Amino acid sequence: MKYQIQSDKLQVTLDSNGAGITSIIRDGAEYLWQADPEYWSGQAPVMFPICGCLRGGEADLLNGKKVRLDRHGFARRREFIVKEQKADEVTYELVSDEETMKAYPFPFIFQMNYKVVDNCLYINHIVTNTGDETMPYFIGGHPAFFCPMKEGERFEDYVVEMEVPEYANCPLISPSGELLDEKRTLYFDNESVLPLEHHLFYHDALCLEYPKSTYAILRHKDSEHGIRVDFEGFDFFQIWSSANDGPFVALEPWTGTATTSIEDDIFEHKRGVKLLEPGKTETTTYSISIV
Repeated sequence: MKYQIQSDKLQVTLDSNGAGITSIIRDGAEYLWQADPEYWSGQAPVMFPICGCLRGGEADLLNGKKVRLDRHGFARRREFIVKEQKADEVTYELVSDEETMKAYPFPFIFQMNYKVVDNCLYINHIVTNTGDETMPYFIGGHPAFFCPMKEGERFEDYVVEMEVPEYANCPLISPSGELLDEKRTLYFDNESVLPLEHHLFYHDALCLEYPKSTYAILRHKDSEHGIRVDFEGFDFFQIWSSANDGPFVALEPWTGTATTSIEDDIFEHKRGVKLLEPGKTETTTYSISIV
């Protein structure tokens, strides 16, 4: 079921199926990618309890059990209940059950809270460990935006601008989704602006590891107007578009990544893993602004 929240400047539509965003409108213009299946049928999937892929789809836990998860985890394919709703805010909730425990043997409550304030949408991931063991998990956002944003413009007219200059020697992503640490391409050489070209994404996403920036802006190269994603507290930031020249760009804050070629298969050893103690709750937030 879809539900709309709004401020004086933004109208945002969300879906209880996956608890993801399906529309972001300002001044009558749609900014969120609208899931054209010719290019990519997704929009802004929520990633929990992993980001990316596990090697072979599974990993061992230190307690002797296993995690068996498809790419980006199961939350994006589950129906959430509406826990609370207001004109400018909605909270969705997913509670562990027999099906999730088979894939990820930890009891949890996972809430997605969305709130609009002025021209900004805040996306809050609220995780509660309801079990009696420390719970390892990951959170990630995957929102995609129209690029170009206006008729008559080209994909190549756009840039992604980071907050500060970055040195990003990004690992190649294999067809199975593994990050190949030994095969890297330099995309930011102490620079803050990445001119967009479709060929950048022919081998999947650009993964910025531990960026210094806390936000990025997708904009036309000759304009300050665009989409800003703030991601302070996330260790990784991915820039992605489809390999078939899709007219969109995804700006993705992740707390972890797919398994790398130099990692073992212990779930708790993965980069960026969050470890939540029994009975504790943790909130991880990023935001999207139309600027």
